[in-house]
Amino acid sequence: MNLRRVAAVASKEWREVTRDRMFLLLAFVMPAIWMFVFGYGLVLDVEHISFVVVDRDHSPLSRDYLYRFYQSRYFDFQEALAGEGDADVWLQSGRARAVIIVPEKFQERLLSGQPAEVQTLIDGTFPLRADITKSYVIAINNAFNQELLVDFLARTRGLSRGEAQRRTSPLGIEVRYLYNEEVRSTWSTVPALIMFSLMVGSPLLTALGVVREKETGSIYNIYSATVTRLEFLVGKLIPYVMISAVNVAVLWLMAVLLFAVPFKGSLWLFIASSILFVLTSTGIGLVVSLLVSTQQAALIITVVVSTVPTILFSGLIVPVSSLSRASQFQAHLFPGMYYTNITRGTFLQNVGLAVLWTDILALAIYAVVLGTIGYHLFTKRPRT
Repeated sequence: MNLRRVAAVASKEWREVTRDRMFLLLAFVMPAIWMFVFGYGLVLDVEHISFVVVDRDHSPLSRDYLYRFYQSRYFDFQEALAGEGDADVWLQSGRARAVIIVPEKFQERLLSGQPAEVQTLIDGTFPLRADITKSYVIAINNAFNQELLVDFLARTRGLSRGEAQRRTSPLGIEVRYLYNEEVRSTWSTVPALIMFSLMVGSPLLTALGVVREKETGSIYNIYSATVTRLEFLVGKLIPYVMISAVNVAVLWLMAVLLFAVPFKGSLWLFIASSILFVLTSTGIGLVVSLLVSTQQAALIITVVVSTVPTILFSGLIVPVSSLSRASQFQAHLFPGMYYTNITRGTFLQNVGLAVLWTDILALAIYAVVLGTIGYHLFTKRPRT
C-alpha cells in the first residue's frame, strides 16, 4: 500500500467535504445538536407529577396526609376539587396526572382503629410513568401508616416515640445508590447519546461521501487510476474517521461540561474504544454505499440500518437485560449495545479492560468484518 496515494485520496476527499457547506454542517454540527436536543429532551426522571385532591373529610388528619404529597418533590399540587365529578375533566385534559380522594370520616375511622380507604386515580396513558407514580403514592401512604402506628403505640403503651419506632420497624434497610449516586437519568442517557450520535452520523457521512463519487461520475477516474482498491478505501475513509474522532471529543466535552456527567474511568480506554467504534460505524456506511448508486437510497438505507436498531436494541432507553430473549439476541447483533456498555462503564462505573474486554473485542470483530466486506464489494471494474 502506497501511503502517498492514500494521502492523495484522503486529501481529495477532505476538499470535497469542506467545499460542500451542507455536508460540512452535517459532519460537525449535527452530532452536537443531537446530543443537545436528546440530552435535554430525553429525561426519564418521573418528577413534578401534577395532581388534584378531593378532601371529603376536611380534618386535621386528612390535611396532614395530603400535606405529604404537597411537600414531595415528585408531585405538583394543582387544585382542591369540590367532588369526584371534576376529576375526570382534569385527567382527560392532561392538566392532572393523578387524583387523590380522601373519604369522609377519614380521621374518625383511623383514630378508632378502623381502616380507611384513600382512592387514587392515575392517568395510565403512559404505563411506565403510571407505575412509577403508583410506587410514589404507595411509599407516601406506607410512611403515613408507619407514623400512625408509632403514635398509637406511644399513646396506648406509654412508650417514647423512639422506642415505638424501634418496635414497629425491627428490620431496617439501608439503600445506597452506586455509580449514579444522585439517580439522575441524564447521567445514564448522555453517555449513551455519544453512541447514538456517532452511530447515526458516521455511517451517514461515509455512505453519502462514497456514493457522491458515483453520482458525479468521478468514480471512473478511480477505475482508470493506478491506486489500488485498498488504497482508495483507506484514503476515502480517513477524513470521515477524523471527523468522527473530532465529534467524539466534542461530545465528551458536552457530556462532562454541559450535562455535568462525571467521568470516572480511563480516558485512554474511552478514546481507543471510541476510535474502534468509529471504524465500525464508518464501515457500515461504506458497505451501504457500495450497495447503492444514489445518495437518496444511501440516506434511507443508512438511517434504517443504523437508527432503528440503535434506538431499540442498544440500551439507550431500555436496558438490554429487561428485553425479551429474542430482543436480547437481536441486541447482540448490533455494535451499539457494546459501545453503550463501554461509555457507561467508563463514565459512571470506573471499569477497565478487565470488564470491558468482551465489548471491545466485539467492536474489533465488527470493524474487521465490515472492512473485509467493503473491500470485496468494491471493484475497480465498473458494473454494468
